[in-house]
Amino acid sequence: MGRVKYYLEKSLYVSDSGIHGTGLFTSVKIPAGEIIMIIRGEVISGDECERREEFGNVYIFWNGDTYIDTAMTDNIKYINHNCRFNCDIIDRDEKSLFLVAYTDIEPGEELTIDYGYDEIYDICQCEICSGYSESYEIKKAV
Repeated sequence: MGRVKYYLEKSLYVSDSGIHGTGLFTSVKIPAGEIIMIIRGEVISGDECERREEFGNVYIFWNGDTYIDTAMTDNIKYINHNCRFNCDIIDRDEKSLFLVAYTDIEPGEELTIDYGYDEIYDICQCEICSGYSESYEIKKAV
């Protein structure tokens, strides 16, 4: 894993998404494996996570140890789900995560991740899921 190239985070912008509402995009080419940004937010407990989700907060990430609420951030909260994702999230430390390019990403392309929870596949409209509602494992194999 390389060092964070902070210019990559500065190349991100928010715009209308063809996937859902608003999305996160890049203005530069990002090669696969490159760290795009550090994801930071408010570290909260599991109980607080559940409380916030009940009120519609869907901007919470789990790093294996803690929950990180990114609702007050400028850009990562706009990353959309796609079963053919081009980014992945990996652990950094107990207070943050890395957003990493999973594939080569072209300028103007929307950054996407696999949200990784079963309910998303019931509402996902990507080419893999459209008109299709089965288990996560089957969709990941496609």
